[in-house]
Amino acid sequence: VAGYAVMQLASDSGALILPVDSEHSAIWQCLMAAFPSDLHHLILTCSGGPFFERNRDELVHVSVEEALAHPTWTMGKKITIDSATLMNKAFELIEACHLYGLEPEDVGVVIHPQSIVHSLVAFNDGSYLAQLGSPDMRMPIRYALTFPNRSDRSAYTSFNLFKISENGAWTFAEVDEETFPSLRLARKAWREGGMMPLVLNASNEEAVRLFLDGAIRLTQIFDFVERALAEFSHMSSIESSTFDDMMNGHYRVMKRVREYVHATD
Repeated sequence: VAGYAVMQLASDSGALILPVDSEHSAIWQCLMAAFPSDLHHLILTCSGGPFFERNRDELVHVSVEEALAHPTWTMGKKITIDSATLMNKAFELIEACHLYGLEPEDVGVVIHPQSIVHSLVAFNDGSYLAQLGSPDMRMPIRYALTFPNRSDRSAYTSFNLFKISENGAWTFAEVDEETFPSLRLARKAWREGGMMPLVLNASNEEAVRLFLDGAIRLTQIFDFVERALAEFSHMSSIESSTFDDMMNGHYRVMKRVREYVHATD
């Protein structure tokens, strides 16, 4: 939402941004072992959430309880629903574009249900570098806090440490963007520019709240976000804004999305 502002602040101050999201921490760690000119593209991994391999029709009647039953990660309700719709990966795609100066076509996404490979970097010579570990957010957070050092694992007895011989087979699959259009919507918001990523975020935030409250179906989250992107397309012309302007825009979009419920009754 405020990626341009954050990156500008980092540039002006000379600050180094240390990612704590597991996927972007993985990419950051992989890129430290390579020259930037060798990069071909990035690959974000995605568990697929609780509805991996279901089609759009099968998602229409899923319950809130089903959507909150994530197979590999323990998270709050909002981010768990975002994982079920793959909207979390849509935001991560935008985040990667900001952090690494890329375009959406340079950032791929693959389904990896085991959540062991946290992301990959593809190089010009056809090789890949990946970062692996347990699906535990404490790992990337700990690395950012101790960077450039890595803390001794013996100090973290509560961690479920990853053992490669005990994790069986790992699988990867393409994202079904017909069923889960979140990535397409994120690319649209990025390409239109301006405050459109804000519209994406605000409309999704309100739609998720409505779903958790039982007011809409899971699939309507996609519908409401797409409708908001179309209705607020004029915000693509707003290149920069103050924090207050961004928050006002955010709440304006959320208010409008609430009104969509009555239009679908």
